Amino acid sequence: LTAEQACAPEYWVRQAREAVRFADNVTALRELGVVRFLELGGQALVAMLDEPVTAAALRRDRPEVESFWSAVAELYVSGATVDWTRAFPGARRVDLPTYAFEHQRYWPEPAVATGDPAGLGLAAAGHPLLGAVTRLAGGEGLVLTGRISLRTHPWLADHAVGGQVLLPGTALAELALRAGDEAGCGQVEELTLESPLVLDEREAVILQVLVEAPDEDGRCALAIHSRNETADPDGWVRHASGTVAPGGSAPAFELATWPPAGAEPVPLDGFYSGLAEGGYGYGPAFQGLRALWRCDGEVFAEVSLPDGLAVTGFGVHPALLDAVLQAMAAAGSVRAEGQLVPFAWTGVELFATDAVAVRARLTFSGTETVRVEVTDVTGRPVLSVAS
Repeated sequence: LTAEQACAPEYWVRQAREAVRFADNVTALRELGVVRFLELGGQALVAMLDEPVTAAALRRDRPEVESFWSAVAELYVSGATVDWTRAFPGARRVDLPTYAFEHQRYWPEPAVATGDPAGLGLAAAGHPLLGAVTRLAGGEGLVLTGRISLRTHPWLADHAVGGQVLLPGTALAELALRAGDEAGCGQVEELTLESPLVLDEREAVILQVLVEAPDEDGRCALAIHSRNETADPDGWVRHASGTVAPGGSAPAFELATWPPAGAEPVPLDGFYSGLAEGGYGYGPAFQGLRALWRCDGEVFAEVSLPDGLAVTGFGVHPALLDAVLQAMAAAGSVRAEGQLVPFAWTGVELFATDAVAVRARLTFSGTETVRVEVTDVTGRPVLSVAS
């Protein structure tokens, strides 16, 4: 609007009588790359916009200052740049506390709806991470499938490493145990993790566990794959591979005397906040380490799952076994640059299921290898891992 137009009656007659061309102006703005719209007056115009980000500086039901800063906030969280030094003259930035915040969920966790696999020609897998199993024709092996996400399995969000939510290595070991059991093989002879399975809060993941036909010794090759639900249907990523074999002899260990004689307690104060500073974002579901002792080069741990975390259907809950392995770091037995996660397993055998509280003995060989023996609270064997 020029000074001449502002003083010209003809301009104001046109302003009152001719079309506003609001839609044409919005279209022109879109073509210029505009993605955010702010109405300086009320909210009549933004109500007509079909745009992802709109804000109104004034609202009838709010004080003007509150309305204005609400609009600024809406634009800011959508990615707009705000000069906060001008918005709040004299204000100063302060650092947030460096300790890990205590998280607690109050949202109800939805049950995982799996439908009826029988109607699809499949059998139910009976496992929280796997929905169905089918045996291939001609004795060529079997396939177990499942679908997981942070919406259907929200406890997985409590396992973050380096800022990313990862399916824990203990969950991959649990998948291998379940697949081996289906194939008649009670031992995960070896399992090597090849690539991490990153979970996105918006995407579901399709799991596929392949077990090949047994060789002459009864061993079966195994592989665990995944792909994003909405991605390329052929875009499978292999996360782990190994072999399952017929189970060995009965377990020859127990932990009835607890804690063992001569064991020295290890304080756990600040353990999880220290892990957080090291890049391990363990939420409540994965904070199961309760007590720790050291004795003659061995570590003894008490571990339990938090209340409300369902265990039915698991051989050993991944969060429970993960907390057992955390004892390595808590006892100071592992010293390494960067972040360590379990990636190579041998001789994993399961003797009891549905444990919610366990005792564990960890025996070290070298700096990054450990034998694990897990019992229930009465000392009876639950699980052993050769290394």
